[in-house]
Amino acid sequence: MAEAHQAVGFQFTVRPDGLDLKLSKEVIKNIYLSGVTAWKKRAIQFKNGVLAGVYPASPSSWLIVVIAMMSSLYIPFDPSLGMIDALKENLPHRHCMSVQTRAVLSAILFATGLWLFLIYLLRYTLKALLSYHGWIFESHGRMSKSTQMWLSLVKMFSGRRPLLYSFQASLPRLPVPSVDDTIHRYLESVRSLLDSEQYNQMETLANDFKDSLAAQLQRYLILKSWWGTNYVSDWWEEYIYLRGRSPIMVNSNFYIMDLLYVNPTHRQAARAGNVVHAMLQYRRKLERGEHAPLRALGTVPMCSTQMERIFNTTRIPGIETDIVQHLTDRKHLVVYHKGRFFQVWLYTGGRHLLPSELETQFLRILNDTSEPLPGELKLAALTAGNRVPWARARNKYFSQGGNKASLDAIESAAFFLTLDDEAQGYDPTKTKSLDSYAKSLLHGKCYDRWFDKSFTLISYPNGKMGINAEHSWADAPIVGHMWEYVLATDCFHLGYTEEGHCKGDVNKGLPNPTRLQWQIPKECQDAIETSYLSAKQIADDVDFHGYLFTEFGKGLIKKCRCSPDAFIQLALQLAQFRDQRVFCLTYESSMTRMFRDGRTETVRSCTSEAVAFVRAMEEAGATNAQRLALFRKAADKHQNMYRLAMTGSGIDRHLFCLYIVSKYLGIDSPFLTKVLSEPWKLSTSQTPQQQLNLVDINKFPKYVGAGGGFGPVADDGYGVSYIIVGENLITFHISSKFSSPDTDSFRFGQHIGKAMLDIQALFKSENDKKMVEQAKQIQMENGRKHK
Repeated sequence: MAEAHQAVGFQFTVRPDGLDLKLSKEVIKNIYLSGVTAWKKRAIQFKNGVLAGVYPASPSSWLIVVIAMMSSLYIPFDPSLGMIDALKENLPHRHCMSVQTRAVLSAILFATGLWLFLIYLLRYTLKALLSYHGWIFESHGRMSKSTQMWLSLVKMFSGRRPLLYSFQASLPRLPVPSVDDTIHRYLESVRSLLDSEQYNQMETLANDFKDSLAAQLQRYLILKSWWGTNYVSDWWEEYIYLRGRSPIMVNSNFYIMDLLYVNPTHRQAARAGNVVHAMLQYRRKLERGEHAPLRALGTVPMCSTQMERIFNTTRIPGIETDIVQHLTDRKHLVVYHKGRFFQVWLYTGGRHLLPSELETQFLRILNDTSEPLPGELKLAALTAGNRVPWARARNKYFSQGGNKASLDAIESAAFFLTLDDEAQGYDPTKTKSLDSYAKSLLHGKCYDRWFDKSFTLISYPNGKMGINAEHSWADAPIVGHMWEYVLATDCFHLGYTEEGHCKGDVNKGLPNPTRLQWQIPKECQDAIETSYLSAKQIADDVDFHGYLFTEFGKGLIKKCRCSPDAFIQLALQLAQFRDQRVFCLTYESSMTRMFRDGRTETVRSCTSEAVAFVRAMEEAGATNAQRLALFRKAADKHQNMYRLAMTGSGIDRHLFCLYIVSKYLGIDSPFLTKVLSEPWKLSTSQTPQQQLNLVDINKFPKYVGAGGGFGPVADDGYGVSYIIVGENLITFHISSKFSSPDTDSFRFGQHIGKAMLDIQALFKSENDKKMVEQAKQIQMENGRKHK
């Protein structure tokens, strides 16, 4: 067999006259090339680590400082103010050195100390500059002179050609808001959702908390903010994600779709080959820290910490809490196809497999007709069910022998790939194609995605792709960043032949993918089936609707001098009220990555101003001018809240951390308990697009992503993810539960579309009014001229 032949590096035979040793030149060559590549990789990582470690300075600047200090030995002026002489007199073993040697060594030591001092000075200066956030509160398109000067200083201290992690040491810490401000904003956020009696009760609870426990809890939180790099992120990961014992499928994991209109090839193995190769290129740049850091306004850096765990990461189940296991330098992936698991090596001869080679490997798996082993078909359902049964099964049945080796192969893989056997993707001729595509990515068959992996790449028979991502290790923009790079590389750099195959020669000498072996006893098979049935019940209850709004997009909204996000959020409030006839607590996710280790913050979008606007839209007696004025007021309020959340002055993460401190201290707070038990009946999030700007969507309007989505947060509520695609398209991903008699995802999508058009009509009538007034002025001027 070919794989057996390739696996043998050398053969030997014992003879009477000695040992006959036969070496395989091909394998020895591969071993040599692998070693060279490994050492080259270490050297590049070391170099880039040094560059990031001394940023914004450079290693060459050390040499300049050393030369300058050495030169000072030969001039009458001493720039060290006598420190070089002091070092010279206090060097260890100075009696063994000449006077000249001591002088040179002292100058080098002083120069190095001065250089390190200057690096820290530059870093702390940059950190102080980045702690200023006044620029974000200025009107769009209008920049004050002070902000322009601040931006110039940030650019000056930011250095040139930063690497991915260059700014990490210069990012400011997330500040802890004052308790008074947080409580004031909280009460303001719920004022329109509670009647007078409920609000008075909540206000009493808040004031009691402020007067009794708040100061003590706040002191501990401030201490944590001084000690740790971020006072929220570690607790958020642990208590919101890892300690949850319910299934992560649908409830936590999210998905990202492929290109909406374009399918580069109809060949499943070829598309998977190109995409996997592009991911390997991305991972290589990531490991070396060579990606450019994401920067707002092209200047203000975002934290890159979350990107470290994109690959080689798995959520490991536990009885009380899970852990996130991140490994390095893993050279294989695991592929699932029709109930079988295959291990595929990603390197040969010290290099990545080429797209054509990966296509060959995936074709071998697709053409494999072997049957699943007992219990293997639905094995991954363990990752879809409750966490405790999975943790117990893992400890009991997968902790030793062949099962442990196979599970280790999955959990240590770069990522997980599913070669699906049912075509999916957006088809304009089929009304529910986007709905089916979303459900397939979100939960599939409940046993054909490894939901614990950092992400599962899903490949469909028609060439479409998608991602299911685990949420604890990072947020959606991180996966979206990688996905943008992969899609652009796949379509515009790698490409396909006319027949739809990957470009390049086919290497038939590669060893076949290896089947993972399992010995799953009947008791474990019963546990798998129980997890599967539990997960299937959740999946069958998900009501999903993908809605493409094509009437207008970002272009028209900006002409209305309004934030696209505020416009959509107010449309969602109007749609929610029309759908449910009541207002509800609304969650919108914003990021805090301008701070070290920042993740997300909540924007409470259902404000009093939004409620007033919606009521005016539903009042027959209100004029369009009144409605538009209320809309602008609500949009300004929303924008201000979003900016406060981004700059560390949000509400919910602060209250969450105060609650965690109270639990550590064994203190019960009725106020904090009440706040954290409130249901988010409308949970929303905007999917970022064009983070990398690798594709000009004006030139290639069809090469746009469809965004992604998530499951419903409340049993009787909606989850809405949206992506503003270019100038003329907004894609909504709407989820709810069939079991709720009050919700319907398709109906909510129709309400969103009508709300968008109704708000646009307000601006249209304003523009019509302006045109009429302009026409009257022109007529009056013409009349005066005629007279």
